[in-house]
Amino acid sequence: MPMQDLPKVVVTGLGLMSPHGDDPQAVFEAVMAGRSAVRPVFPELPKAAAAAVVDFDESRWFTKLQLAGLDRVSRLAVAAADLALKDAAVLDGLDPDQIGVYAGCGMGGGGSLELAYRGNGRVPPLTIPAFMPNAPAAHIAMRWKLTGPVLTYSVACASSAVALMEAAKAVQRGEVEVALTGGSEALVFPGITMAWQAMQTLANVSAQDPASACRPFASDRSGFVIGEGAAFLVLETEARARARGATIYAELSGWGTSCDASHLSKPDAAGQAKALRAALRQARVTPAEVGYCNAHGTATRVGDVVEAQALAQVWGDALAGLRVSSTKALHGHLIGAAGALEAILTVLALQQRRLPPNMHCMLPDPECPLALVLAPEQAAPDLEVALSSSFAFGGSNVALVFRRV
Repeated sequence: MPMQDLPKVVVTGLGLMSPHGDDPQAVFEAVMAGRSAVRPVFPELPKAAAAAVVDFDESRWFTKLQLAGLDRVSRLAVAAADLALKDAAVLDGLDPDQIGVYAGCGMGGGGSLELAYRGNGRVPPLTIPAFMPNAPAAHIAMRWKLTGPVLTYSVACASSAVALMEAAKAVQRGEVEVALTGGSEALVFPGITMAWQAMQTLANVSAQDPASACRPFASDRSGFVIGEGAAFLVLETEARARARGATIYAELSGWGTSCDASHLSKPDAAGQAKALRAALRQARVTPAEVGYCNAHGTATRVGDVVEAQALAQVWGDALAGLRVSSTKALHGHLIGAAGALEAILTVLALQQRRLPPNMHCMLPDPECPLALVLAPEQAAPDLEVALSSSFAFGGSNVALVFRRV
């Protein structure tokens, strides 16, 4: 089917469990105000650490019996999926075969693994089903008896962006009527924190305020901080959404993916540029038409420069008109859930024509010559198209283009 004949895919539901809370608008306001959710964690570790964690009242969704064998990563996913489905009000009268679950998860149930290795010698019998990366999607399907495709994408930091892309394809091709898509991650545990520290990718929090330790695109950046949480969106065709009178947040109009195929952990500008160009091409927009980019922006020394180079390769002379920010400075890096959370923030920025700030960047790195959103509460009255990027270990790159409806 020619691209112009494919139905438009729109976002009709938002749900999240994030370090800033579980109400999308309240979370967006916290981000817009530049409020950091990053706090010190694990004072017992040899090296200071910080993270952004979710204040999660599990009793809203689970009984004590239901929690057995259910890792935090799945608990967060079920809660966020529930909120997205309620927001979309999409399940009434829908054939359960016609709703698909497309979930991203980078590392699975880290808490269950840590408990197994650090326990008293007795490994809990449900450790394997608790930590497997597809557990969140499976628990979502079981909770609502969803019998369509239930798929998990484990692509490191691009996991949930890949899930959104694949979900949009399924809706567009008529494989499902509705897609519940997003991701979850819960990796804030001592052992996993030490592993990230060993890679020297985490921000140095020993000599500065932990809340501002993550400084994307800043000259003094030193790395990211881990975040946890879950974020899910409901996708359906525009025709279906309008027929049932649904609220439409935005159109997911384009997506692109590529692989650097060059290094397991070092990014490549040419590879990222391929994904960006593919997303713009499918959305049928020029770089100059895109007004905002929610950047991957992890605040690593190498990663931010490479991302700036990729944007420059694609945008060229139009780069000065692209406003850019990385919200990871405020909510941390949610790894497998990062793409979905940042997609929700991008959708709300587009819907409300307001730009999330790139916080803690007192002195932008001259090697990252981007039009950064350096102050909170900035309006963008002409914003029509926005982009969210996710770049992962393994060299996988994903770009998602959203259009205002």
